[in-house]
Amino acid sequence: MTFSVSSDRLTEPTSIALAQSIQQQAILTPLSPHPIATAFVQQGEGIPALLLHGFDSSVFEFRRLIPLLSPPTETWTIDLLGFGFTERPPQLAPSPEAIKTHLYYTWKTLINQPVVLVGASMGGAAAIDFALTYPEAVRKLVLIDSAGFTVGRSMGKFLIPPLGYLATTFLRNPKVRQSISLKAYHDPSFASPDAQTCAALHLDQPGWQQALIAFTRSGGYGSFQDKLAHLNLPTLILWGQCDRILGTADAEKFHQAIPKSKLVWIENCGHVPHLEKPQTTADCISAFISSR
Repeated sequence: MTFSVSSDRLTEPTSIALAQSIQQQAILTPLSPHPIATAFVQQGEGIPALLLHGFDSSVFEFRRLIPLLSPPTETWTIDLLGFGFTERPPQLAPSPEAIKTHLYYTWKTLINQPVVLVGASMGGAAAIDFALTYPEAVRKLVLIDSAGFTVGRSMGKFLIPPLGYLATTFLRNPKVRQSISLKAYHDPSFASPDAQTCAALHLDQPGWQQALIAFTRSGGYGSFQDKLAHLNLPTLILWGQCDRILGTADAEKFHQAIPKSKLVWIENCGHVPHLEKPQTTADCISAFISSR
């Protein structure tokens, strides 16, 4: 089912094209007696690749990468439970466990064959968690400036009413979001008005504030450091050399901890290579997909 997202304020062709490509599918899961309307984008034919976005983001995060991957890749990107344009049932609190369960049933409903799983930032942690739990569903793994090695500072215990609503109101502020965007890029020109619009389109979705508070209070994603040795599948680690969000130290740590991994540095690039260096990122991923 096509899902309408207004493209009136978008100016980049890739942003407009993605807004017109978003669909929704009702996904039945054990989490709820009712199906969850799940937002996704699918393009191309070939080996399936599933792209997972970062914290408080959406499928728009991959607007520049998707056209460069498909075809010959069947490219999918979905909005994780509690994020983007996926439905947020009020009785269902998003957590890493709930996200993983919803992701599995979404994969089973829409794709149902092993995928190249690509996770960026928090999406990398979600990808690691999914691959460890459902190895039969993942043929290869790509981590882009991934969370999941070092434990971050959790603010969840402080996100109780009214502080939770104050924190999310702060995060909704356009100036705050723009400052985060500027920090994510090495080249500040990428933090354009179009980019700011893409990053904020999901904020008016029902339950955005409540879901973000619930996810943060769950503790979010911790460290998978002790489990990474069990990731017995080919893994590509892509990392911006100028990442100011997560830094660069974890890139080599992931490389050392994951047995079949390869680390590629993306030069003159910040935390989001798929947005700042989409062609380089696509070339690396495509070569990795086709390699044996």
